[in-house]
Amino acid sequence: MQFADFWRIVMEVWNSGVLGYSVGDAIVALLIVLAFYVFRGVFRRVIIGAIERWTKRTKNTIDDQISHAIGGPLQLLFVALGVFFAFQYLGLRGEFDELGDNLVRSLIAFAIFWALFNAIEPLSVLLKRLETIITREMVAWLITGIKWGVIFLGAATILQIWGIQVGPILAGLGLFGVAVALGAQDLFRNLIGGLCILIEKRFKNGDWILVDGVVEGTVEHIGFRSTKVRRFDQAPVYVPNQKLSDAAVTNFTAMTYRRIYWKIGLEYRATLDQLKVIRDQIEEYLRTAGPFVQPPSASMFVRYDAFNASSIDLMLYTFTKTTVWGEWLEHKENLAYRVKEIVEGAGCSFAFPSQSIYIEKHPEGAPEPFVPPN
Repeated sequence: MQFADFWRIVMEVWNSGVLGYSVGDAIVALLIVLAFYVFRGVFRRVIIGAIERWTKRTKNTIDDQISHAIGGPLQLLFVALGVFFAFQYLGLRGEFDELGDNLVRSLIAFAIFWALFNAIEPLSVLLKRLETIITREMVAWLITGIKWGVIFLGAATILQIWGIQVGPILAGLGLFGVAVALGAQDLFRNLIGGLCILIEKRFKNGDWILVDGVVEGTVEHIGFRSTKVRRFDQAPVYVPNQKLSDAAVTNFTAMTYRRIYWKIGLEYRATLDQLKVIRDQIEEYLRTAGPFVQPPSASMFVRYDAFNASSIDLMLYTFTKTTVWGEWLEHKENLAYRVKEIVEGAGCSFAFPSQSIYIEKHPEGAPEPFVPPN
């Protein structure tokens, strides 16, 4: 009799042990979910695998990215389908029915917005055509904004499914945003500064820039708040966008040609013929050597410019065709060799700061200057 009572309790627990539902039904529902999870793996290997093999044979890469983007969401839909049939088998009632319905709807919404989020990257190829109108960095900002928009819409949709009204949350965030804005003015200034940089096309990723007193190096990333500049010693510097938008920025990468500007001091003892020979030979070298830009594409001057305190100054003003720093230094070095060769070949010398003292008359009673014997 006691065993019969025990068995009766076991059956009662079995029939209504899981939130009022039979343990057997719960196990069957779990098996349904697992079965669809297995189907998900089969679908991944057979269907999606075949699609990926087909897209790899095509020349463009957009279809590869799209197939990769929708693969995960489609597999999640199989899980949602399994959960749906499991709940249908259990025959949920009342609050559990609403809970199960919301869970299935949430999984479907998550899969849809997950696919949209993944599809932004391959579809961004169409937006990159706008690079002829706006900068590449502006397009990157636009793509990032679209991604955040999809995330926001997906979160709002799922919250709405669970009966959470988004409007009051946004209103509360608006009041909170006013309070934050008062203490985050620098953040908004930097954001606006970044937009100004991109709209004005001051520089882009990979450009070599100089901001006096701030930084000199290569731009690596233009963010919403700051810009990452890699100095030539490889140290990264994060500069607020507001400072870059307000300061004078020199963009060396945007140079068409690179300038060489020298003042060459010659001795006053040089004759007129020597000065003419030096000037003509330097100009001839600049006009015949390949690395230098010829007029009228760029200015070129080799002229005597001033009578300095210790020298006659020859101004050399020209541009090289290359803007690469290493190549520019090489052409500059070769020019220095040639200038020295021309000056010495003309029998002249370079001047250096000096001062001569002339004594017209010795003061009365002063000793005679001592002249040492040879």
